[in-house]
Amino acid sequence: MSWFIQVLFFSTPTGLAALGETVNQKAGQLNIGLEGMMLTAAYFGALGAEITGNPALGLLLGVLSVVPLWIIQNLLTIHARQDQVVVGTGINLAAIGITSTLFQQRYGDAGRLITIPTFARFGGLDALVFFMVVMAPVIWFALHRTAWGLAIRAAGEYPDSVESAGFSVAKLRWQASGIGASLAALAGAHLALSIGGTFVQEMTAGRGFVALAMVSFGRWKPFGVLGACLLVGFAEFLRFYFQVRQPIVPYQFFLALPYVLALVVLIIVGKGTSAPMDLGRPLRSNK
Repeated sequence: MSWFIQVLFFSTPTGLAALGETVNQKAGQLNIGLEGMMLTAAYFGALGAEITGNPALGLLLGVLSVVPLWIIQNLLTIHARQDQVVVGTGINLAAIGITSTLFQQRYGDAGRLITIPTFARFGGLDALVFFMVVMAPVIWFALHRTAWGLAIRAAGEYPDSVESAGFSVAKLRWQASGIGASLAALAGAHLALSIGGTFVQEMTAGRGFVALAMVSFGRWKPFGVLGACLLVGFAEFLRFYFQVRQPIVPYQFFLALPYVLALVVLIIVGKGTSAPMDLGRPLRSNK
């Protein structure tokens, strides 16, 4: 079962980001800026851990560093009604520029590896891995067995009806996107503070986009999304496994495998019939 433990471990960054994005998309918000949020949290999480010597404080700084991005994104998409894809792309580009500049100013050499304290592991897994597994049933219960979850799902399907019932779709989307941004931050911090044990420029390497694809693959259902992310984790496990074993097949094939998988998912699955009907559309009211 050691291989399954490794699969869970490597699934965690994508899994956390995708589970949070599931809530976000259920409310009608599409966060293309997942990649940038993860990268920002990875840098500041690593920085906080290096300065304090405590990965938990690094994790806290990583999460807090995403708050300004979350606020800017929602002000532009919910209240200014700007295109969600354009705003998310801007966040990704800004995150790459900011983290790369700050890294080079602090450490100089762009290729330098820094050593930071990492999370303790229990049976090969750290606390955030267990947190990811627990979040799947928690999110499912919140979305399908609570009045709040019903309102969130309605905000992504029939926002006009939600407004007519006296709820604020804007507030619901702020709440849902807050969950999505928080889990994206935890995902990025886990990448630096556990999997990598360091920070490298652009180290998220497209995982935010893979997480977006896994939400579609999992049909916007928490358990389906988690299962899809485990498949990505298995692909990442194979990459590291065969890098060491030096197989006949070039290891670059396994390096590209998670992204090829995400591309295939987008081609075959697409938005599908399960996507929230108002997903990605500008909010018509912002009460």
